[in-house]
Amino acid sequence: RSDGTTLRSYAERWLEQRPLRPRTRVHYRSMLDRLILPELGDAKIVTLTPAKVREWHAGLGADHPTRNAHVYALLHAICATAVQDEVLDANPCRIRSAMQTKRRRDIDILTPAEVDKLAAAMPARLRASVILAAWCGLRWGETSELRRKDISADCGILHVRRAVTYRGGKFYVGEPKTAAGVRDVAIPPHIRPMLKSHLKNHVSRAADSLLFADDDGTHLRADRYRSHWQKARTAIGKPTLRVHDLRHVGAVLAAQSGATTAELMHRLGHTTPQMALRYQHVAEGRDAEIAVRLSKLAHDTPPK
Repeated sequence: RSDGTTLRSYAERWLEQRPLRPRTRVHYRSMLDRLILPELGDAKIVTLTPAKVREWHAGLGADHPTRNAHVYALLHAICATAVQDEVLDANPCRIRSAMQTKRRRDIDILTPAEVDKLAAAMPARLRASVILAAWCGLRWGETSELRRKDISADCGILHVRRAVTYRGGKFYVGEPKTAAGVRDVAIPPHIRPMLKSHLKNHVSRAADSLLFADDDGTHLRADRYRSHWQKARTAIGKPTLRVHDLRHVGAVLAAQSGATTAELMHRLGHTTPQMALRYQHVAEGRDAEIAVRLSKLAHDTPPK
């Protein structure tokens, strides 16, 4: 047992020994350096008590609940490993619900007509990115790594096999965010002609050619995409719409079509049913809205 080990020393070894994705490693490194080690790093890890952790957590403030939940979860994970290593007798991170956070914004769900308008407001070579992400429920990292070889010959199936992240000036290509993220997604028939046109007019012939490349044929950085996105979302009157909201659109549209929880999980690449159930709940609410509009339409239509 190493009673003299500081949290800083243990956390450094913990981070070094973890098989993390580059993006996750950078995120953990940042949280340690900014929010954990300045306050707790020099303390001997065996001296960490629930009271000391509570005091540190209170010092994080209440302005950034999601950030606080993530940083607390990181400290909890480090201490949990220390318990397994028999460096600690018990985990001092015991604040109930500290690793949970409530969503601070409602999901902005576009209608199919709004998706079309948004796509039309994008540059021609990027319009298909909006349509595919919305109707197939893709993450940005999945969309931006799509290649010609990932589309079936008839444009009926999308093979999601990889995702790309950008950190420290470099692109990193790896597996999707979750194990379930490796999946085949059926492309709705009504958007297949659009996809075929995009492949013909905007994608090089090589199998490895990116569907949505930068001018030099390499991956398109998210910030360069957002410059077009921000103009397009403003043009349709949705100034706060995020790129990731397109994935929510695809999920709710699939739920409205009658997809089961298991089918939603597969289509979106989820490993747990919680989010799929949430999308189904949102879809039920929108179905009620549609019913009200239908009744209003019937009421406003004069009898013959």
